[in-house]
Amino acid sequence: QRYCRDVYRGQLVSVHSSFRNEDLRKLARSYTFHSVWIGAVTSCTNGQWQSRWEDSSPWNYANWAPKYPFHVVTTCTALSPRDGLWRSRFCFQLRPFICQY
Repeated sequence: QRYCRDVYRGQLVSVHSSFRNEDLRKLARSYTFHSVWIGAVTSCTNGQWQSRWEDSSPWNYANWAPKYPFHVVTTCTALSPRDGLWRSRFCFQLRPFICQY
C-alpha cells in the first residue's frame, strides 16, 4: 500500500463487483502468473473479524476462495490471475500489485 501511494500516488485497488474482479484477473494475468495484492485487509477489531478496503470504500463484494479469509492474524489479500479468487496472505510478502487512482 505504501509503495503504491508513495511511488504512484495511488492506492491498492478495491473491488466492488464480479465484473471488476474479472477485469482485474485478466489484467493481472497479462503481466504475471503470481497472485497480486489488492487493497483488502482482514483483521480483528473488538473481538470481531472483518475485512475492509484500504481506501475506506464500502465492503460490498468479496470473492474469497474456500476456507478464506484467515481468522488468525491480520492478513492482506491477493487475487489469483488463474481463477480470480481471493486468498489471505501475510502482508510482508513481496508480490505484484494493482494500484488505482
